[in-house]
Amino acid sequence: MNQSVEINAQPSAALLSIARLVPPGSRVLDLGCGTGELLAHLIRERGCSGYGIEINDANVQACVARGVNVIQLNLDEGLSMFGDDSFDVVLQIDTLQHLRNAEIMLRETARVGRIGVVAFPNFAHWPNRLAVLRGRMPVTKVLPYQWYDTPNIRVGTLQDFEALALQNQLQILDSFGLQDGREIRFWPNARASRAVFKFRRA
Repeated sequence: MNQSVEINAQPSAALLSIARLVPPGSRVLDLGCGTGELLAHLIRERGCSGYGIEINDANVQACVARGVNVIQLNLDEGLSMFGDDSFDVVLQIDTLQHLRNAEIMLRETARVGRIGVVAFPNFAHWPNRLAVLRGRMPVTKVLPYQWYDTPNIRVGTLQDFEALALQNQLQILDSFGLQDGREIRFWPNARASRAVFKFRRA
């Protein structure tokens, strides 16, 4: 078991901004929950309950060390084990860009949860645009990999997600960017390195 997990570590400012989108007492499903940091915070500070889904062995062990209920599952296999509206909130934090079936998983998020929350790297952030203008793929704190070894299957922007939500009959309840832990609501597509959306079925 991973003994290096800080059980009561305070989540980053970015995760706290996302946590505020989850109503207290919610039943939560966290897709690609990593080490369980966000879900543990929601359980401890907001009275939530629920499960994380994670494929990485070390991350699963870290979740167990935190006392977070976790299911080891490849998300590309879908969420057929869960019925409609099984959860109040379904989270996809830095998960969508790794999935081969991103659009299907977005629809599944809206089916399984009454509310969905997604966060992903925003490729339209101005340093990324500048890198592309210079003829190179960007390498940043949020997109730290070279083009040839990145685990990100796809990249997107806030405007891309808005179009995808409309195409899939999803109602956006809130959206903003995150930059260095701060919420960016003015020109987030250019000024923020991460995009955050809260949505539900229209």
